Amino acid sequence: MHRFSIVRATLALVLATCIAACAGGPLTTREKGALTGGALGAGTGAILGGGKGAAIGGALGGLGGAVVGGGMQEQDYRQYEQQRSLEEQQYELERQRRELEELRRRQDYYRDY
Repeated sequence: MHRFSIVRATLALVLATCIAACAGGPLTTREKGALTGGALGAGTGAILGGGKGAAIGGALGGLGGAVVGGGMQEQDYRQYEQQRSLEEQQYELERQRRELEELRRRQDYYRDY
């Protein structure tokens, strides 16, 4: 019965963490990784080592999930920044192309007179 109480307490802690995380808005990739890792680690730990295994597995899984999720979040941010920079460059190229066309048109206009 003692093992069941520890597992139940661990699951209650994971659920409380999930609810608290959702209260602040959408979850980041890092938070999703931590929650997924924690849940998988706690489940695996409970199966392999009972209550203590669930607690240790949940903690280690949460930490590992946060590290992996953080890396993925950083990669997403870099891709976003690269896309934004590319769009700015395309806008500038289009502006310069229009400006060159206008200059050519003016040059042709004055050449005709």
